Amino acid sequence: MSNSKAPRAPSPTPSERKRLDAEAASKETAEQATLPYKWTQTIKDLDITAPIDGKYKGKDLLVEIKAKSIKAGLKGMTPLIEGDLFAAIPSAEATWTLETLSSGQKELVIHIDKSNQMEWWPHVVKEAPKIDVSKIVPENSKLGDLDGETRGMVEKMMWDQRQKELGKPSSDEQKKLDMLDKFKQQHPELDFSNAKMG
Repeated sequence: MSNSKAPRAPSPTPSERKRLDAEAASKETAEQATLPYKWTQTIKDLDITAPIDGKYKGKDLLVEIKAKSIKAGLKGMTPLIEGDLFAAIPSAEATWTLETLSSGQKELVIHIDKSNQMEWWPHVVKEAPKIDVSKIVPENSKLGDLDGETRGMVEKMMWDQRQKELGKPSSDEQKKLDMLDKFKQQHPELDFSNAKMG
């Protein structure tokens, strides 16, 4: 019985990575466009908007926001959004309004605070298509809202993600390489030509 591992596929080149990322982003955008609502998020909360015909009033809507599920839409009609939330929320903090747009149409706006305010959601409800949360780049202005330790951790994660995209070592990998270089300088008598990193 052989103990060798199957060869690992080579990493894509930067141009291949760019093409693959563009294809994934295009697919993600198309999937999100099929939803009857739009949603945006920050690290702390998310907002859901859905168009509603201008003839309807708030009393015509059914909006149920619970700790682990959501259901919203016109009474007696197929809900615009329904299902288990990606993560539990403090349901008492969730709000909704029916806003009139300048066009005369209306928009259902749902605001949800996240329980875990250090987590990006790949989708609002588990049944919906996911987005790639690793591609989210938080606004720099929002980093100031974080405490020093958390901000440092987020900035390190963002730097590591950029390094990964460029095919360069992460901060932890760079530390190891720097330590190895220092060790090599301190011990020039040793032969490192066959050394393997990993």
